[in-house]
Amino acid sequence: MSESQLWDDVDEYFSAHLSPDDDTLRAALRDSDAAGLPSISVTAPQGKLLRLLAEIQGARNILEIGTLAGYSTIWMARALPADGRLISLEYSAKNAEVAIRNIARAGLDKVVEVRIGPALESLPKLADENPAPFDLVFIDADKANNAHYIEWALRLTSTGSLIVLDNVVRGGRVIDAETDAPDVRGTRTAIELIGSHSRLSGTAVQTVGSKGYDGFALARVLA
Repeated sequence: MSESQLWDDVDEYFSAHLSPDDDTLRAALRDSDAAGLPSISVTAPQGKLLRLLAEIQGARNILEIGTLAGYSTIWMARALPADGRLISLEYSAKNAEVAIRNIARAGLDKVVEVRIGPALESLPKLADENPAPFDLVFIDADKANNAHYIEWALRLTSTGSLIVLDNVVRGGRVIDAETDAPDVRGTRTAIELIGSHSRLSGTAVQTVGSKGYDGFALARVLA
């Protein structure tokens, strides 16, 4: 058995016992594939982790940067109370169309709002609305702008909020200080920002699984 097949099999085992999917989640992935969207959604164990983090936080307000087909959105929104709110920012109108259908089928359209356009244009508009601080921010968008998204997350959160930054390992390329690849440079800048910022305490975890070799960073807002 290859190493990657072993990772897949372990993911399937964990998913079956700890984060089983359902018709709604399966349909979201099917619709994503049918629409030709890239197969880069979080895995079921990762989705369950996001839901658990939201529940641990007692989250009432969640911000997601990068919707894709709404798979991770559904996992997190299921942790919200009936009067909770999740705002998800998506660059692609095509992706957002699929996500909005998936979210409505999940019965979560009353608590989830998908906003279309470049996140670095949507975030200032959101800040102008003076929303209640977000308890959880999940960043899974274009990696070149990761540090900018962390900075905006800090503006839109308060003490005790959590920020999750996905896909930080880049297959191990994150340690390449000489690369010109925008995704790696953006991720390195974000990691170094988390490590040096006086308002953040963070860590990063490497993962393997059905999405290969990657990982995520987790940061808590201190003040």
